[in-house]
Amino acid sequence: MSWIDKILPSGVSKGEGKKRSSVPEGLWKKCVKCDAVLYRPDLERNNDVCPKCDHHMRIGARRRLDIFLDEEGREEILTDVEPVDRLKFKDKKRYRDRLAAAQKSTGEKDALIAMQGTLKGMPVVAVAFEFNFHGGSMGYAVGEKFTRAAQLALEKRMPLVCFAASGGARMQEALISLMQMAKTSAVLERLKLAGVPYISVMTDPIYGGVSASLALLGDINVAEPDARAGFAGPNIIEQTIRQKLPKGFQRSEFLLEHGAIDMIVHRTEMRDTLGRLLSKLGNVEIDADLAVDPEPTFELLEPEPEEQLEAERKPEGDE
Repeated sequence: MSWIDKILPSGVSKGEGKKRSSVPEGLWKKCVKCDAVLYRPDLERNNDVCPKCDHHMRIGARRRLDIFLDEEGREEILTDVEPVDRLKFKDKKRYRDRLAAAQKSTGEKDALIAMQGTLKGMPVVAVAFEFNFHGGSMGYAVGEKFTRAAQLALEKRMPLVCFAASGGARMQEALISLMQMAKTSAVLERLKLAGVPYISVMTDPIYGGVSASLALLGDINVAEPDARAGFAGPNIIEQTIRQKLPKGFQRSEFLLEHGAIDMIVHRTEMRDTLGRLLSKLGNVEIDADLAVDPEPTFELLEPEPEEQLEAERKPEGDE
């Protein structure tokens, strides 16, 4: 019982005088940084950036790609890639139940969406992480979809753009999720050697195995303002080294100042900025000889004679 119910006379009906609100739900949103109450349609027109304090709010992967790619001609790709509970993992809940709950709440199969379309008329492959799906964590399906998207970009010689927002590798998939770090890094090396541009856009937050692999391997690494990026979180680092970290540590401005990223781009300027970058990169002459053999062969080295190894172990001047 609330305090107002206690002071109302017993003869007064609690429901008298109440009117149903005609204001639709979800019409207003509160900024988590400055506490300003914002009209949602105006906020969406500003790409979910607070007009009062310029805070970049988190947005879903599908909306991210919708506002980035040209409206005409874009299509979702690689929709057949789905997560698999190979380990039959179970903690307090079964992993398959967690997946089902995340799929129901987000409407997505997993934490990565891939699309093919155009940016300012230039063909491009773009992928985006859905942070609301298991914290954007990378498991088999995320790594596989990213790899296939990169392979498609390589085959069609189209730039690849990634919008990353992730807490890291998905612990419920254990070693399978860690393997995605190597797989995604390897396919990005193929893009690099073939001269196909890859731009990584870091959005808040980026941590763990995603930051240690695909998020920081771009030909150009971009970040939104005030985005957090690192491997371990600042609280864990402070507890480990028993020191206070500098102000703004792991924020995009700190990373730019220390050379970890190339530029910070406002969300409302992302299309124009990346469009200019890709138009410049697209004019670079590409040497076809740099393309990587899809099935490379490795030549084994002959072991060195034992006498030579013993001689190399001796300090200089010893006989």
